[in-house]
Amino acid sequence: MDPLGAPSQFVDVDGLPGWSDAYEAKQLDCHQSPVEKAQVDVRSPFPYRKDINEKIILWKGDVALLNCTAIVNTSNETLTDKNPVSESIFTHAGPDLKDELQKLKGCRTGEAKLTKGFNLAARFIIHTVGPKYKSRYRTAAESSLYSCYRNVLQLAKEQAMCSVGFCVINTLKRCYPLEDATHIALRTVRRFLEIHGETLEKVVFAVSELEEVTYQKLLPLYFPRSLEEEIQSLPYLPADIGNAEGEPVVPERQIRITEKPGVPDDASDEEGLEADLSFIGSHAFARMEGDVDKQRRLILQGQLSEAALQKQHQRNYNRWLCQARAEDLSDIASLKALYQTGVDNCGRTVMVVVGRNIPVTLIDMEKALLYFIHVMDHIAVKEYVLVYFHTLTNYYNQLDSNFLKKLYDVVDAKYKRNLKALYFVHPTFRSKVSAWFFTTFTVSGLKDKIHYVESLQQLFTAIPPEQIDLPPFVLEYDARENGPYYSSYPPSPDL
Repeated sequence: MDPLGAPSQFVDVDGLPGWSDAYEAKQLDCHQSPVEKAQVDVRSPFPYRKDINEKIILWKGDVALLNCTAIVNTSNETLTDKNPVSESIFTHAGPDLKDELQKLKGCRTGEAKLTKGFNLAARFIIHTVGPKYKSRYRTAAESSLYSCYRNVLQLAKEQAMCSVGFCVINTLKRCYPLEDATHIALRTVRRFLEIHGETLEKVVFAVSELEEVTYQKLLPLYFPRSLEEEIQSLPYLPADIGNAEGEPVVPERQIRITEKPGVPDDASDEEGLEADLSFIGSHAFARMEGDVDKQRRLILQGQLSEAALQKQHQRNYNRWLCQARAEDLSDIASLKALYQTGVDNCGRTVMVVVGRNIPVTLIDMEKALLYFIHVMDHIAVKEYVLVYFHTLTNYYNQLDSNFLKKLYDVVDAKYKRNLKALYFVHPTFRSKVSAWFFTTFTVSGLKDKIHYVESLQQLFTAIPPEQIDLPPFVLEYDARENGPYYSSYPPSPDL
C-alpha cells in the first residue's frame, strides 16, 4: 500500500521521538551511584555516540502499525506461530501474506526471510525464528537469538532499507528470559550500527508496556546519551558483551594453537582474515584450503612443524567460517537436510542429516559445505552425535567421496573430537561397503564411531523418540519394513 494513503492507525517512524530526544539530564533510578572523578577517564566498550543514538527509537506500540521500510515478525519454523505480534501482522497485512509464506517453505531458527508487506504501511516483512530457551542449552540459544537480529539487519542492509521496526523476537512461548534477550538485541544492533551505520537511518524497538521497562533500563548501557550516562552505566554491563559484532563469546572458541608457547607470534602470523583473502583465488576451495599435499610433504621433510600446520589449518577453517557467515545460505537451509533436535541418553546434542533432502546434482555443494560449517560451529564445541537417515535415498542424493573428504579436511578439530557417535539409519548393503571403504582408506578415526541402525527401535535405545524430530517418510518406511508399531508415533509438526 502506498504510504501516502495509509490508514490513520499507522504510525510514521519519522514522527516518533528518538532515543536521544527522550533524554533527561538526571540519573536513572537503576543507576543511582554518583560518578566519581577518577572514573571520568574510564570509557565504556559502548561509548557515547550521538550519530548512533539519533537512529534509535523506543516506541510502545504494535509493530504492525509502523510505517517504515520493513517490520520484523517473530514466528516458528513453519511460519505459522500464533503469538500477538504475528496475529496482528497477519490481520493488517491481509490474506495474501499467508499465500506468500507458503512459498518460503519455512524458516530455520536464527534465520531471516523476506516477504512483501501487502496491506501494511511497511513495504516489507522480515520473518525470523527465535530459539526455544532451556537453561542447559543457554549457549546455543544465545547464538541463535544473536543470529536472528544479525540476519535481519544484514537483510535490511542487502536490500538497502532505510528503516526497520523490531518486535521483541523472543516470545513468551519460547521461554527466553526477557532481560537476557534484551542484552543480546541491543548490543547486536549497536555493533551493527557501528560498522554499517550508514546503511540504516532508523531502528525502532516496538515494545509492550512490560517490555518497555526492561528496554528503558538497558538501553543506556548500549546507547548512552551523554558521557555522564556512559560512565554511570559502565558498572551495569554484563561480563559477556560479545565480540566486535555482538555475537556471544564461547570460551572454547578462544583457544589458539601457539607454535612456541610463551613466545609472541611473528607479526606475519597476526594478519587478519581480510589480508588473507586478498591473496587467494576466486574459487571457494582455493579461498579456503591451501595445498594440503604440499603441507604434508613439508612435514615429512621437516620443514613445517605439526603445530604450524595446525595453526595454518585453523586459519583456513576461520576463513570458511567467515565466508559462511557472510553468504546467503537460505536456499540450502530450506532443504531441511541438516537440523538440530534434542539430546541422546547421555545428554549430548543430536544433529540430524536427511540424505533424501540433499539434491546433490541440483545444488551448489560448496554452499552446502558453508551451511554445514555455519550450523555446526557452535554445536561442535561440546559433545554431540549425528543421525544420518539414508532412508529412500537414490543416485541424486549420494554425496561424492571427494566432497566428504573435503568436508573432513576442512572442519575444525573440535568437530572430530566431540563427535561421539554417527548413527547410520536404514543403510543398504552398497552404502555399508562405501562407508567401510571411506573410513578405512580415506579418513581416520571415524570407523569406530559409526553405528548401523536397521530400525527406529534400535535408534530409540540411544535417543528417546521424544528427543528426535523424524521426517514423516522415515516413519512410513520403517513401518513398512519393520512393522506398524512406529506408524503410531506422530511426526514433528515442524517437518
